[in-house]
Amino acid sequence: MTTGAPQGAPFFGVATLFRCANPATLPGADADPVTMFSFLRQRTPPPRTTQLTLDGVEVSIAVKVSKRARSFRLSLPAAGPLLTLPDGARWADAEAFLHRHRHWLAARLPRTALAQRLEAGARLPLRGVPHLVVATGALRGRVETGGNDAGPILHVPGDAAHQPRRLYDWLRSEALADLTRQSAFHAGRLGVEVKQVRLRSQSSRWGSCSSSGTINYNWRLILAPPHVLDYVAAHEVAHLVEMNHSPAFWATVARTLPDMDRGRAWLKAHGRELMAWQAPATRQ
Repeated sequence: MTTGAPQGAPFFGVATLFRCANPATLPGADADPVTMFSFLRQRTPPPRTTQLTLDGVEVSIAVKVSKRARSFRLSLPAAGPLLTLPDGARWADAEAFLHRHRHWLAARLPRTALAQRLEAGARLPLRGVPHLVVATGALRGRVETGGNDAGPILHVPGDAAHQPRRLYDWLRSEALADLTRQSAFHAGRLGVEVKQVRLRSQSSRWGSCSSSGTINYNWRLILAPPHVLDYVAAHEVAHLVEMNHSPAFWATVARTLPDMDRGRAWLKAHGRELMAWQAPATRQ
């Protein structure tokens, strides 16, 4: 879905930037006043803040309930992103609205990371440790780790045109092995089954989990320190217990990974740097 601010809307302002259907169209709106009042009272109040991962960075979004609002509103005041809900609106609908406009929000938040390429001369953070990418000069062979007095090295064979793909394929293989292992570990602790682990090259997500047991991960997690990869694995596996981000979900993550805040904080601070690493555009 392509989104954008209405013509004339300020870059940072409190103007309404998006609207959703009137809450009168939500389930239960046609009930009698007494029934409707009871229905609304039973709803869980929305949180004061919520989080959304944009370009690998966890962004905090303030949440406000307004009796004057007739629709959901997403705006960018100076204090940061703000999601406004009509009084009585369902939080699930608000979350869906927010996720539909995540790319619009990502495009308007400040970007600090420059694109990084998988090529000779680059300093690639393999499992959080910077490695200098060095071309071996050999047409055949495997990508291998090594080092010298200058520090850790990634030796990449092949001609210049094929080296990015060689390195990318090797990184994906390493990522798949690490993520498969950690997914199985956390699945065992939580008593669930992961049916399949797959890799993707998402630009704004670290992972996703389906109710069928398939988990997709971002290949760039192999660039993060091991405790960060472990946190994302625990996070996604926990969705097989709780398919939401409720307090029960976070309690489930903490049950399998007590120090989850460590990895979560690292991603919030450095995730955008990892997202800057670009996969080769096409297969050579």
